Amino acid sequence: MQNKAPIKLDERIHLIDGYDLGVESRTGTYVINEDELTLIETGPSPSVNYIKKGLEELGFTLNQVKYIIVTHIHLDHAGGAGVLVKKCPNAKVVVHPRGKRHLENPKKLVAGARAVYGDSFSELFDPIYPIDQARLLVKDEGDTLEIGPDCTLRFYSTPGHAKHHFSIYDPVSNGMFTGDTVGIRYEQLVEDGIDLFLPSTSPNHFNPSDMNDSINRIADMNLDRIYFGHFGMTESPKGALKQVSNWLDIFMEIAEEVAAEDESYEVLSERLFGRVRTYLRDQDVPDEHKVYILINLDMQVSSLGIIDYFKKIQH
Repeated sequence: MQNKAPIKLDERIHLIDGYDLGVESRTGTYVINEDELTLIETGPSPSVNYIKKGLEELGFTLNQVKYIIVTHIHLDHAGGAGVLVKKCPNAKVVVHPRGKRHLENPKKLVAGARAVYGDSFSELFDPIYPIDQARLLVKDEGDTLEIGPDCTLRFYSTPGHAKHHFSIYDPVSNGMFTGDTVGIRYEQLVEDGIDLFLPSTSPNHFNPSDMNDSINRIADMNLDRIYFGHFGMTESPKGALKQVSNWLDIFMEIAEEVAAEDESYEVLSERLFGRVRTYLRDQDVPDEHKVYILINLDMQVSSLGIIDYFKKIQH
């Protein structure tokens, strides 16, 4: 088991690496140290042991956890919620109203993920446990959650990546926990001095118009920080959001070309990957850089979502 200390973002907020997909700096759990100890995102079930160890290193026990918030119920963000809440007897899981039934009965969610991940599913995501209704707390657009005398979180419905997605505003840091709505931050490139933010257009709720609306809404809030589900924090929100928006336009332009040629999602994935690689080559990122493994996977999943979107609008 890898052993990386929780990343200190400030005096209140730490980030625990969950080693999603067995990869460092892919998916993490944010720990907000307020009177009501709050976690944001669980990652998949194999990440729970990392969360437990990370909390111990921060001086917390699982008994102290009061809220486990999941931005949306895709398994790489909430798949471990059923496992984790069993280990946190005093915690409730906070979820978007559209996601609640899938946490109570994850069968449909599991079936969808199996279709995407195939033979790798069990290794990446098992076990997935249902969560009792009494342990679930639903939050919708404009709802709040007081976790400390000076910290009341506010929830914003932010569709585009998924209909069951909200983002969480933290007034103390003037920051937003955005899950996947405003894309992926590639921590692997930060050490090279490169900030890359790409949209996440995975199936089966991807909608480019909704995603743009969510990006613009978050941009209008004049935040100081964005906390990404994948992975880490930026203190340059406007630049990050502009880059994600630009890439979304590029993704859709390439997708329209591929659709016009009646090509498959594999072709779309190759073209998206090629476009990103060309961009990074121009910034002197070598072709053997470790980040390309993740980008290649992300382009495959994003291509599936875009093709799915085109099929829906054609019917």
